[in-house]
Amino acid sequence: MPRFDFVRAHTVDEALQLLADPRYVSRPLAGGTDVLVLVRQEKPSFDRVVDISRIAELKVIERRGAEVIVGAAVTFTEAADSPLLQEAAGCLVEACLAVGGPAIRNAGTLGGNIINAAACADGVPPLVCLDTVARLRSLTAARCLPVSALIQGANRTALQPGELLTHFAFPVPPIGVRQAFTKLGRRNAQAISRLGMAATGRLDAQGRVDYVRLAPGAVMPSPQRLEGVEALLLGQEPTDSLLAAAGQKTAEAMIAATGRRWSTEYKELAIQALAARTLHRALFGT
Repeated sequence: MPRFDFVRAHTVDEALQLLADPRYVSRPLAGGTDVLVLVRQEKPSFDRVVDISRIAELKVIERRGAEVIVGAAVTFTEAADSPLLQEAAGCLVEACLAVGGPAIRNAGTLGGNIINAAACADGVPPLVCLDTVARLRSLTAARCLPVSALIQGANRTALQPGELLTHFAFPVPPIGVRQAFTKLGRRNAQAISRLGMAATGRLDAQGRVDYVRLAPGAVMPSPQRLEGVEALLLGQEPTDSLLAAAGQKTAEAMIAATGRRWSTEYKELAIQALAARTLHRALFGT
């Protein structure tokens, strides 16, 4: 394994000072589940890691007014075990439970999952579906970006040198909204996602859709909500035929974004079924 320096930060300000030190090319280290794999496979682009895993500010999970705040160093296990997230972000909890095995979930973090920006990242679809904003800080400034804008493509983000992702924030979903996340992998456990889907939804007193969000994973060049599919459903009774049409429109959106590839023949059918089933769970709870 290549050699590199290691230093631990105990506050966000200290971490930012360390990341800005011109003597080093530094990289934050939270769970290390991606970084340690990277340095075993290739020469790293950094010569020092800054451990941020014990910064208390980055471990919060709390409600502040109409928003839920989740620290970037919260692990998948901590997120899945949070009563607040179980109530307000069920699709995110389901996604966290779908990540790897217990060892990975106990170490890996939501912030690392997003900043690594793997196309198959399980945390991306639910965060995008929940309209999550990423809060970023550097020594000189702070800014916010939607998660859908922070991730610019496979393993590419809008993070600037010296910036640190500190928190996620998303609005508390309206009362009565259900959520669902579905993952399709090559096996039932510890599988890398081939397709993922997060959905939230609610029916009004007449049984029509009055709230819906849908975000796919592992299929788009960059993450996004499928607003065209959402518009198809709003104000309508979600019959089996309408949900099937929503699945078809989801597949069309995928192909429009990626073109046709060798895998499209499989993914076109798979994503239709995945979208319809995930929407059904979000709207009906089953």
